[in-house]
Amino acid sequence: MKDTWTDIIFILITTAVLVLVSNIVGYGGSVQRDLVGALLLAVIAAAGIFLAKLPVLNKLPIVFWVSALAVVLSIPGVPGADWIVARTKDINFLATTTPILAYAGLALGKEIEGFKKLSWRIVPICLAVSAGSFICATLMAEIMLHLEGIF
Repeated sequence: MKDTWTDIIFILITTAVLVLVSNIVGYGGSVQRDLVGALLLAVIAAAGIFLAKLPVLNKLPIVFWVSALAVVLSIPGVPGADWIVARTKDINFLATTTPILAYAGLALGKEIEGFKKLSWRIVPICLAVSAGSFICATLMAEIMLHLEGIF
């Protein structure tokens, strides 16, 4: 199915609203302080999606372009970076995962027959992926802590 910009914008606005609600309910945020940050994250995501759909740049996944754009826009010294960081710093990362997990659950619900076909084979794969992610994150944290002289 080809995503239209209407669908993409609707999904991003819905996600921004869910992030805002999750941040307020779960982490004590406020609408006045967090609304601009949630919408700004949606705008950055839309710009990343736009980049990912350009003919030359469509070889890499959307998540790469959204992440790369967000990183570049928040680098100190980039024009507007201080404003972007100030507006988005109060959005808790876990509040952004709430709608993502909800979408994942809905997607899994639509593909339940395919999930049943995987049966027990998915369990060792999930364990290996989880263990690998944890070990790599731990190693990276240890290296950075040693380089910074903290640990």
